[in-house]
Amino acid sequence: MRLWSLHPKYLDAKGLVALWREALLAKAVLCGETRGYIHHPQLERFREHPLPHLAINAYLAAVQDEATARGYSFNRLKIGSVRAVRNISVTAGQLAYEWRHLQSKLAVRSPAVHAQWSEVDTPACHPLFRCKPGGIASWERVAESF
Repeated sequence: MRLWSLHPKYLDAKGLVALWREALLAKAVLCGETRGYIHHPQLERFREHPLPHLAINAYLAAVQDEATARGYSFNRLKIGSVRAVRNISVTAGQLAYEWRHLQSKLAVRSPAVHAQWSEVDTPACHPLFRCKPGGIASWERVAESF
């Protein structure tokens, strides 16, 4: 499961669909509707939010908005109630790590999308998140190649 802290605009089609499905799975986990993935480290930041169910809904809504902008049909009814919620902090180090990780995926999977974003030095974060100084998040499973 990868719940990107990066803005979904940077994802290729395959990545955007995968994010939608993984975020829906995260929603099911946070709502107690599945027994799998309950200890997944990427869910920590949602569990720490005062309104985790609404936070994941806001996360999904932004992914669905990006899909709609691209002409895809992601079912908004799967999201549930969407209200303004407090942002979740993400560190600049975490964003940088995810950016390198995404760039390596895109270079192989979608060279045109990789080229489109290759000049970006400081990527935007997902609308639910707000960037703050700091290193890679403690919950991140850092690949040795990074």
